[in-house]
Amino acid sequence: MGPEIVREAQQMQRLATRHRRKGRRIAVVPTMGALHEGHRALIREGRRRSDVLVVTIFVNPAQFAPHEDLARYPRTFDADLSMCRDEGVDFVFAPSDETMYPPGYGTYVTVEDLSKGLCGKSRPTHFRGVATVVTKLFLLTQPDAAIFGWKDAQQLVIIRRMARDLHIPVEIVPVETVRDADGLALSSRNKYLSPEERAEAPVLCRSLQNARMLIEKEDIRDTAVLRRAITGQIERESKGRIDYVEIVSLQTLEPLAQIARDNTLIALACYWGSTRLIDNIRV
Repeated sequence: MGPEIVREAQQMQRLATRHRRKGRRIAVVPTMGALHEGHRALIREGRRRSDVLVVTIFVNPAQFAPHEDLARYPRTFDADLSMCRDEGVDFVFAPSDETMYPPGYGTYVTVEDLSKGLCGKSRPTHFRGVATVVTKLFLLTQPDAAIFGWKDAQQLVIIRRMARDLHIPVEIVPVETVRDADGLALSSRNKYLSPEERAEAPVLCRSLQNARMLIEKEDIRDTAVLRRAITGQIERESKGRIDYVEIVSLQTLEPLAQIARDNTLIALACYWGSTRLIDNIRV
């Protein structure tokens, strides 16, 4: 028995309402498909926390700018369904673009300040698309818990704030980043890398871990020093083109001059060719 595939918004809402009325706890794992072991970790966390588990698979056009990789974003529905079946998912909600954004659609959700920095600088409409689709998915699946990965830390912080500000009664559950053996954070975009680029990309993780060592072993607190160390290592050890290296408050995403213990996010983005990878650590 595999998960039930749901395509229509009203059908998903009716199913969720029926289960909630029976007192069942619902968890949702929002994804854009192309599922990998990082997603499996999210799904397993959702399974642990629910009676009814919904995985959404929707490549959301609203979070892609016109020049970005919407058309070539990997779509592997059969393999995704197989993983969901293996992990005991109850429902896969896989709507069409027209279902989520029907003709005349004009309503968007924006989390103002948190969306401007980090990835928001080079992708100014991205988080409006994320916040909008996640709000809609919450309304349709009516979850008690929603599972997100720390790899997309800015997204996680934004969704947490959005749920709080809009009084959406859902617990946002974070899951640690899942990495390959060489440290590269798992991402659906990793498959775009050439063999040479894939060999270089773990420098992102190494540079972040070296920054952590500078903080913990050498007590360096000056974020400008740490940014220079990260940037220098990436430039020395790869041909990657840095988009940003930022050290910010984990609560506000505002830049920090000094490390604030247990409230600091060190985040970066880097291009190999047209492939943009992100990574981060919390200290």
